[in-house]
Amino acid sequence: MNGLNKNIKGVNLGNWLVLEKWMSPALFQGTTAEDEYYLPRQLSREVYEARIQIHRAEYITERDFVHIKAMGFNTVRIPVPYFIFGDREPFIGCIEELDKAFNWAERYGLQILIDLHTAPLGQNGFDNGGICGVCKWSQYPSEVEFVLTVLERLAKRYGRRTGLWGIEILNEPITENMWKQMNVEIRYPAVDKNLARGSAPNTLEFLRGFYQNAYHRIRPHLLPEKYIVFHDGFELTAWKDFMREDVYQNVVLDTHQYLMFAESDGCEQTVEGYKAYITEHFEKDIEEMQQYFPVICGEWCLFNSLACGWDTKGGQSVLNGMEGKQEESLSDEEKKAIYLELAKAQLHAWNQGSGYFYWNYKLLIDTVNDSGWIGWDSWDLGRSVDFGWFPTEE
Repeated sequence: MNGLNKNIKGVNLGNWLVLEKWMSPALFQGTTAEDEYYLPRQLSREVYEARIQIHRAEYITERDFVHIKAMGFNTVRIPVPYFIFGDREPFIGCIEELDKAFNWAERYGLQILIDLHTAPLGQNGFDNGGICGVCKWSQYPSEVEFVLTVLERLAKRYGRRTGLWGIEILNEPITENMWKQMNVEIRYPAVDKNLARGSAPNTLEFLRGFYQNAYHRIRPHLLPEKYIVFHDGFELTAWKDFMREDVYQNVVLDTHQYLMFAESDGCEQTVEGYKAYITEHFEKDIEEMQQYFPVICGEWCLFNSLACGWDTKGGQSVLNGMEGKQEESLSDEEKKAIYLELAKAQLHAWNQGSGYFYWNYKLLIDTVNDSGWIGWDSWDLGRSVDFGWFPTEE
């Protein structure tokens, strides 16, 4: 029993409960913080609480669930932090916001994939892991156990809700190949070198054991039809012999495929180059792995260097010290043609699996007045639909 009851057409609500500076730079004003770990350590408690509470109340509201449903989507993936229950100072919990999201989803006929997006001491060293340049979580058994207890509590709280589609065990735990490809320690320099000392990618052996343990901790609290999702660790085809036993029910494999990863892998930055890579890699690998698990592409978008007008070196921005393009080098019509062609190619690839979640529903960056952000509006699903870049009828 490992089929999906419907094809997932979803979007991520990133930067709502887990912050990413590039998606909402104003939240970080007055600080040098590059990630969520240092933001509360550089602001007074009062200022931090006010900023976070206002952001959470305004960034995603009931109206957004109405909008997502109206655009033709059926599921939302909601990244949540390990401190969601408010038990890890100095962070503020956000379980009430997730409660609201379930009420909205159930009212408007959407379903939710809860995605545990961060882990203490970092599972990938990315800014989206909560702390740049630090990747030590899997080295601390007490923190691994803490994450398992968070998953258990989430499963107990939402496991019987009609709005629950599934729970994703952990977002993007990095393994060796992607650690090297992304050059994590250089791209995401650590603030505290002592804290970062010993950072290293997670092993596939560790992830296998952790995922199995998490499954057995979560499943008793979920209705049988709810899904348990695990991320591929950026090694999509490494899981063919995993969870094949009958005890594992409704397990879904999540892969994240970005054109910026393709670029860092040497993909030619032309429409034909991207399309060839999508066919030869994304589509082929998903089709292959769909024989073993329902496969979802949990994160992807239209962003690419060609439409930006310059080589972004795998999606690096002004926050990585890059200059960025100061003025548009393509007409609106040319950009639309590029994005539409690449949207159709990627959607065809995801349809070889069991569906997708676009990253992201919205961004709070000003691509017009703030220099260097040309092309980054393609990360924003709402804008992409409005501009006709995303074929909503697909």
